[in-house]
Amino acid sequence: MEKAKISGGQLFILMFLFELGTAIVIGPGLGAEKDAWLAVLLGLITGMILFLAYYTLYRFYPDQPLTEYTKEILGKYIGSIVGILYLFYFLYVAARDLRDFGELLTASTYIYTPMFVINAIMILAVAFVLRHGIEVLARTGEIFFFVLMFVGIVGTIMVFVSGMLEVKQLLPVLENGWKPVLTTWPVTYTFPFGEMIAFTVLLPYLNRPKLGIRVGWSAMSFSGILLMWVVAMDIAVLGVYVATRSTFPLLSSIGLVNMTGFFQRLDVVVVLTLIIGGFFKIAVFFYAALISATEIFRVSTFTRLVLPFSIVILLSSMTVANNYAGHIKEGLKATTYYVSLPLQTGIPLLLLVIALIRRHFKTR
Repeated sequence: MEKAKISGGQLFILMFLFELGTAIVIGPGLGAEKDAWLAVLLGLITGMILFLAYYTLYRFYPDQPLTEYTKEILGKYIGSIVGILYLFYFLYVAARDLRDFGELLTASTYIYTPMFVINAIMILAVAFVLRHGIEVLARTGEIFFFVLMFVGIVGTIMVFVSGMLEVKQLLPVLENGWKPVLTTWPVTYTFPFGEMIAFTVLLPYLNRPKLGIRVGWSAMSFSGILLMWVVAMDIAVLGVYVATRSTFPLLSSIGLVNMTGFFQRLDVVVVLTLIIGGFFKIAVFFYAALISATEIFRVSTFTRLVLPFSIVILLSSMTVANNYAGHIKEGLKATTYYVSLPLQTGIPLLLLVIALIRRHFKTR
């Protein structure tokens, strides 16, 4: 690990931007239709409980990333295998987020630009920042946090003033009972709240470890409330039929804003949001992969891996699916149940139970 420290405020901003990431544009929980906001709320609560498990493990091993303390808990060989699984997971999700980013830009703005070029520019920008370390990434986040807040406030005011919101489209609540909410819940909890597993690699950089749980829960709550608002707004503007069938619901709803023919084509607000959120989400997973690989393979410095990992993520983003429909289907089915649930929930909880049992017998 590099010798660096970040403050609680910087960690909050990184977590907040990470949680919004691509989720704010894609619209999590729309499988529950009118009750999408409720599915996001359940996902948020579950994610916060899970983060408590991540934080407890961090407090047991405050100077080590996840891929290091797996070896102490599970033993050298099994722990190393588990660490390598997480390394591939971080790379895989970074590639998926890069694909999301490229898909939106080619669909909305750069329709004649090859996706490979767009993804290459993004990964080069991320690599440039990461090469200078976690402190530079955190300071970059401080700048873009205020930009994102300004853009979000302007976009929200425009939607309100334009009179497009029809709250009745959100009613009645639980029209079809709890089943749609509960069947959508695994998706909303693994994406984006369960993805906080990436911060098990970043938490050791926090200068005041006791702030970890407060910072994590605050960032998750703030971003979760914003996500609930966004999915509710998408449905209130587009209606449940269009919102659930739109590739990028936020882009579709903001694109409808037209105030007396003067304020229109606010798509740029959504594109800017995705660029900022996507950048930090890719950066955090990319950095988690770099530090994990550095610890597992005893590389002298993580900067040696920046270029090769950039190429891996870029090429993977282009080959992870044949088209966007396949990319989304893979994310909702295979990735959620066979990748995210075991790595975000199963293994961390197992590690926590073993660590608690060991500490119990050690103190007797």
